[in-house]
Amino acid sequence: MPTFRYDAFKSDGSPVSGVVEAASLQEARLSLKKEGLFPRELAESATASRGGVRKYFRRGVPLPELSLMTRRLSTLLGSSVPVYEAISTLCEQEQPGELRDVLSRVLTRLSEGSNLARALAEEPAVFSESYVSMVAAGEASGSLETILDRLADFLEDQEAVRSRVMTALAYPALMVVVGGGVMLFLLAFVIPKIVVIFEQNKAALPFITILLIKTSALLRSGWWALLLAAAGLVYGYRRLVRREEFRLRRDTWLLRMPLLGPLLGKLILSRFAKILGLLLSSGVPVIRALEITGDVVVNRRYRTALAGARVELAEGGSLSASLRDGTIFPPLLVHMVAVGERGGTLEAMLAKAGAAFEKEFVAAVSRVMSLLEPLLVLAMGLVVGTMVIAVLLPIFQLNQLIR
Repeated sequence: MPTFRYDAFKSDGSPVSGVVEAASLQEARLSLKKEGLFPRELAESATASRGGVRKYFRRGVPLPELSLMTRRLSTLLGSSVPVYEAISTLCEQEQPGELRDVLSRVLTRLSEGSNLARALAEEPAVFSESYVSMVAAGEASGSLETILDRLADFLEDQEAVRSRVMTALAYPALMVVVGGGVMLFLLAFVIPKIVVIFEQNKAALPFITILLIKTSALLRSGWWALLLAAAGLVYGYRRLVRREEFRLRRDTWLLRMPLLGPLLGKLILSRFAKILGLLLSSGVPVIRALEITGDVVVNRRYRTALAGARVELAEGGSLSASLRDGTIFPPLLVHMVAVGERGGTLEAMLAKAGAAFEKEFVAAVSRVMSLLEPLLVLAMGLVVGTMVIAVLLPIFQLNQLIR
């Protein structure tokens, strides 16, 4: 009898893994459910090891592919194509890759009697909780194709913002990489050859030249120590980041940074308003929508504020009042939420607020990048100029001694 390896969750949410013997994949899944286990990954043991190794090297599903798949699925469902047939068609048309494998697994779960939301929920690396909740709300309300169309619009907007940010960061990142490479080359190979001339003449060297020589020597002889120190810092950070208290302090500090803080705040507010409005327009209850939005918003300070807002809503308060009690939600957002609650247009007002914050974020990124580029050029010029002066000063002194 075939053996299947599984990664599953218990009823209390704790993870568990192991193996189970069954005649087929469907029987293995049913056997786990009888034991109170909810499988996340289930595969034959012959292929599980390959899958376990492959998951560390797979590319994942890019956002453009996910948005295109969502748009195609919405179009097929809008044409009265059944869900199973629509997923099967998308799987056949998709090129070999991660998304096709995901759709194949979703198709298998659909054939076993699962609905679309539950089938997608077992692929958390691809389909977020907000995605799955909107699909579940669409299935319950009978408007799945409309909700998928809105979801595709949202994913396309997120990809457009990401593309703008990456385009804006491309030139500064290239300057940093090239400039850093040039500095390392000069310190590791050029400066040591020039130092030989100074050592032969045994002349008194300026402080800036001595500092440059020490830096070059440290880089050449102690590069392994620098790598170990960097690895130690990365390891220590990964240990600390597991603590919720450290994450909260880190996220609070990021929001208070001079340039990065306002940019990050606008991006978080845009994502918060858009996702919350999208969930509410899909029929998700407001408290559940706030919970999902809090999980999507990665900043712990905002998560804490949204957790407090959920408590106030559960006690009978309004959304605008619960957001007003916090110190990180701007008055504009609170006012628009209050207007939406009074007029019954909360979803539309949240969408408008999200679009407004997104425009502010894109404009702010453009301003910061236009300021950062000349600053990087100036910084590189200062570093190169300092190195040139450190090399030329002893040469000038030697010329004076010769005269």
